[in-house]
Amino acid sequence: MKLAMIGFGQAGGKIVDRFLDYDDRTNSGIVRAAIAVNSAKADLMGLDNIPQENRVLIGQARVKGHGVGADNELGAEVAEEDIDEVQNAIDAIPTHEVDAFLVVAGMGGGTGSGGAPVLAKHLKRIYTIPVYGLGVLPGTDEGGIYTLNAARSFQTFVREVDNLLVFDNDSWRQTGESVEGGYDQINEEIVRRFGILFGAGEVGDGQEVAESVVDSSEIINTLSGGGVSTVGFASEEVDLNTGGGLLSRFTGDDGGNDNLDAANTTNRITSLVRKAALGRLTLPCEIEGTERALLVLSGPSEYLNRKGIERGRKWLEEETGSMEVRGGDFPRQEPEVAAAILLSGVTNVPRIKRLQQVAIEAQDNIDDIQQESEENLEELVEDDEDELEPLF
Repeated sequence: MKLAMIGFGQAGGKIVDRFLDYDDRTNSGIVRAAIAVNSAKADLMGLDNIPQENRVLIGQARVKGHGVGADNELGAEVAEEDIDEVQNAIDAIPTHEVDAFLVVAGMGGGTGSGGAPVLAKHLKRIYTIPVYGLGVLPGTDEGGIYTLNAARSFQTFVREVDNLLVFDNDSWRQTGESVEGGYDQINEEIVRRFGILFGAGEVGDGQEVAESVVDSSEIINTLSGGGVSTVGFASEEVDLNTGGGLLSRFTGDDGGNDNLDAANTTNRITSLVRKAALGRLTLPCEIEGTERALLVLSGPSEYLNRKGIERGRKWLEEETGSMEVRGGDFPRQEPEVAAAILLSGVTNVPRIKRLQQVAIEAQDNIDDIQQESEENLEELVEDDEDELEPLF
């Protein structure tokens, strides 16, 4: 699947930057074009892989390149005002070679959470190809203002895109890690999971063609109908050498037998599918009631057992209750067999419900604090008014 990726804000820019690095490392060819948009000049300068000409600074008249300070209303305003500058960068994209736009943003800050929905709305008005969002939720420990931003951005973003893929930082942050190390690890998880999904079906010169190809139309059909999506992932290392080791643990092969144990391989693949669906999703949710799903098994082709893939797909159908479960394989000469599952149209998402509730409470608290602050200031000034005359 060929994507035009637009990273909005600091988090969005860094994730798209990491996608370009992933493309380079894996030769997957997912990113047809990459653009970073920000109101903070320093954030754009911190990118490594996005070309300089594709880094767009917005809001210069309002914030002078210093960012919007977590004010996502201001983020939306500067995006509206400078949308033509963003469009100038998009005009250089050969959209006839692109399957979809992917607008990537952190939803807790100001520029990305405010500007990404504005850009998505603009793109949908002009182009006929799908416009997807990839939104990153802030951790609950990041503070009330970021939670409030995320709740408001989520409500708007999900309405403006053809599908909103969500990654929840709360599920991935680990205690005791540095801020930089933590976000680096999170970004790598995002890129790895979505990279396998979007990369499925791409075949280069000399590469093997899948038995059951998952191409861009399969992904587009799975994401059609809108709503919220989450991704599950599980992998098991294998040894590409024929001398047993980790490979034999996956296949049951002792290194002296060219015929892999088909029954064992089938069971292993089915187990991977279960781990991917019931393990740590990008957005934790109950998978029952999922509207559509897509299963991709990747790894060395000799270990992608078709019966295992079919059994995994059937199990996923039963667990989700969906009649629209697509599946296929993605041969890659990587030392692992991996299952990636896209669950689209999920509705039973406790994290989103909690996010909305916390945001409502935060909004009430902000209003109360503001009112109390005004009263306290009035009281403070009134104490001196009888004694002093104002200057003017």
